[in-house]
Amino acid sequence: MEKSFSASYAAAGVDITAGYKAVELMKQHVARTVIPGVMGGLGGFGGLFELDCTNMPHPVLVSGTDGVGTKLKIAFLMDKHDTVGIDCVAMCVNDVVCAGAKPLIFLDYIACGKNVPERIAQMVAGVAEGCVQAGCALVGGETAEMPGFYPEDEYDLAGFTVGAVDKSKILSNEAMVPGDVIIALPSSGVHSNGFSLVRQVFDLENHPEVLKEYHEELGCTLGEALLAPTRIYVKQVLAVMDQIAVKGVSHITGGGFYENIPRSLKAGCKAVIKKEDVRTPALFGFIQKAGNIPERDMFNTFNMGVGMILTVAKKDADKALAILKEQGEDAYILGVIGEGEGVELC
Repeated sequence: MEKSFSASYAAAGVDITAGYKAVELMKQHVARTVIPGVMGGLGGFGGLFELDCTNMPHPVLVSGTDGVGTKLKIAFLMDKHDTVGIDCVAMCVNDVVCAGAKPLIFLDYIACGKNVPERIAQMVAGVAEGCVQAGCALVGGETAEMPGFYPEDEYDLAGFTVGAVDKSKILSNEAMVPGDVIIALPSSGVHSNGFSLVRQVFDLENHPEVLKEYHEELGCTLGEALLAPTRIYVKQVLAVMDQIAVKGVSHITGGGFYENIPRSLKAGCKAVIKKEDVRTPALFGFIQKAGNIPERDMFNTFNMGVGMILTVAKKDADKALAILKEQGEDAYILGVIGEGEGVELC
């Protein structure tokens, strides 16, 4: 590719040589994600992965796709691009593990106004870190330089993952009954949802300087708190599933408690949660006060400090908490399953 150069294309705003440099810079990060099954390397037209079905008589592929959303605007304003890749991976792998699947491969898609190889490499470093945390391989991706479509200093980042689970182990909520226990896995903050509201609350388009203000209650600047990467729960959740019959899992993303928790509930079951039992970080109170946001809207927009929930039988709750503690999780009992529908916050 060293002879590949188009002066005409460069004059139109697309520097293909910058793309080659970005690939070279990202190779070291991609290498960190190699797991058994990966075949070949970067540069082909497709990412290859050999599926090992030794302990999976009836393999089912589970896929998920997502992006980072307008949280990227915070990254632009902070000129910090090494964590949004973690967000991108997290939003995908946390979804597929809700079905009981282990993520195997990940591919990213970066569209930008101008290919700055060092910035692209920072993003991919974050993607690679997310893959390491999830135990999956970064087997490919695409960087599209699109002058005139994106401003030179902006980009979009999305991706998708494919995981696998044996058909007999696909998570089902059929065994869920009133009295089951809901366990919360804490979030690191806002994660990757609700940023259109966050940006409006702080009027970041007109006052980006507020991101650099330090706040005692946050223990950092507002920008640092908002950019905290989405937590990845794959290994922790799979560890529980290996030893306990988990009856439901919800990834708490856009729509907060009211939209995401019901997705894991059996018909006729509702989640009963006392608001005082929700361990909500100071950041959410800071956002609520700044925007004068009603409490229900907060719980219907943000994760409120809960990134993932697991539902287990009451008799298994202590064991589940012990397993999660071994995995480094400060998990806690959030609520119980009752008769009814949806979510009851009391």
